[in-house]
Amino acid sequence: MNFPFGNLRLRRMKLGLIGCGKMGKALTVGAIDAGAVSAEDVMVHDHVSAAQKGFLSERNVSGAGSIAEVALYADVLLLAVKPHDVQSAIHQIRDSGTSTDTLLVISVAAGLTIERLETEIAGGGRIVRSMPNTPALVGQGAAAYSLGSSATAKDAKTSQELLGAVGLALEIKESLMDAVTGLSGSGPAYVYLFIEALADGAVQNGLPREHARQMAAQTVLGAAQMVQSTGEHPAVLKDMVTSPGGTTIAGLEALEAHAFRAACIAAVNTATARAREMGAE
Repeated sequence: MNFPFGNLRLRRMKLGLIGCGKMGKALTVGAIDAGAVSAEDVMVHDHVSAAQKGFLSERNVSGAGSIAEVALYADVLLLAVKPHDVQSAIHQIRDSGTSTDTLLVISVAAGLTIERLETEIAGGGRIVRSMPNTPALVGQGAAAYSLGSSATAKDAKTSQELLGAVGLALEIKESLMDAVTGLSGSGPAYVYLFIEALADGAVQNGLPREHARQMAAQTVLGAAQMVQSTGEHPAVLKDMVTSPGGTTIAGLEALEAHAFRAACIAAVNTATARAREMGAE
């Protein structure tokens, strides 16, 4: 993956991370590895000391004793705590004394609206709501973001460069964010389950487990790359593999008989609904 020289500006930016869980860590580590930000310009904090110490042991980043310390240090703050911890965290950001002139807050908390975040922060930072996913750790993330009322064009560019350094980043209407959560935010788990099931089927038919895992994962990776690189509709690519009376159409018939398509749609719908519920809690 190639990264534009515009990312050099981000290397001089001070990045703060609140919450060293899987999502925040994946995004921050991915950005460091992509060269979007230097590890020496990153400060992190987690109220679970083991999580923070674990991050510090893996990367040459700075640790902070409080959320306020990170807020005062950072130009851009990734807020990656659980939704029920957001109110406390954002009040500490607000009370740190930082201002909208100096701090951009990018929230990755599922379900929490810009309106709620801006109400809670009350002048303590400009808000961008984002939903990345964990493949950011390998530079293949899929993130969407929406700008808050005080966010600037520069903030949009910063968000695009930071999130885009580790994969796809798209600016969308906030009303679509819960659907993004149900699709790409939760989607890696659906795909992992699919890969596992494909491998299990091959093992059932005699293929060694490790070979089955490798081939299933590569099949999914290759198929995804075909969709991206050709621009063709998935149905067109599916038909290209499906010979009359062949093995593929027999397998597709089995998937349809077991409501595979409906199950995938239901998974996205259910996860989207849960994201909305979490935003209202």
